[in-house]
Amino acid sequence: MEINKTSRRNFILKGAAAVAGGSALLSMGGCNTQKNKRKAASMKTFPKGSVILFQGDSITDMHRDRKNGDANNLGAMGYGYPAHISGYLLAEQAQQSYKIYNRGISGNKVFQLADRWQKDCLDIKPDILSILIGVNDIWHKLAGHYPEGSVEKYEDDYNALLKRTKEALPNVKIIICEPFVLKTGAVDDRWFPEFDRYRGVAKEMADEYGHKFIPFQSMFNKALKNAPADYWLPDGVHPSIAGAYLMAKEWLKYTL
Repeated sequence: MEINKTSRRNFILKGAAAVAGGSALLSMGGCNTQKNKRKAASMKTFPKGSVILFQGDSITDMHRDRKNGDANNLGAMGYGYPAHISGYLLAEQAQQSYKIYNRGISGNKVFQLADRWQKDCLDIKPDILSILIGVNDIWHKLAGHYPEGSVEKYEDDYNALLKRTKEALPNVKIIICEPFVLKTGAVDDRWFPEFDRYRGVAKEMADEYGHKFIPFQSMFNKALKNAPADYWLPDGVHPSIAGAYLMAKEWLKYTL
């Protein structure tokens, strides 16, 4: 389901605030110069010059400027978890010369990723590809907009997409992010237990192909100890700035 559009001015302001705040917190490590030097020397990095691509639906899109396809551009990154991650990597590991892209599109399901995969993935030739997809595959089905949707179709489409990617880019490192929801807003009892099967498929795909897996659902489940569901995911699906920051930390934890 597509998220509401915002004005360009509000988009830039919100994006700048999100990235500035998130990147500052992610990189916070005290003011001790020697300590920071030791930290930098031991910091884990991606290979120098890596091309990093974030793919998915509105959770990845987050109002990015789709007319701007440049790497490392604030407007092109949106103001969700890819922006927080990018801000950290580009600030803390500037010497690595990363090129980071966001090609998430609001409302996408797996088959819609496949429809645009050549232009929005394979032509970019990522060294590191992060995919977060699945919530629309069930949400649109429940809403009556995707009657052919099913766990089996999600699995078949996802499997075909991953095979196609590895055939075209045999050296790409793929990161599969777990789809997630919390029971609030648009998410109610109708989602379960079927949604858990979608999550299971994502984990099975990661295990089968030997890809890294980011367990976002368990992360948000733990976050409920600190604040209610709508604090992290106001509509049950799309993260708040706090939720996006948690996602960025979890992603970095499992990938670096």
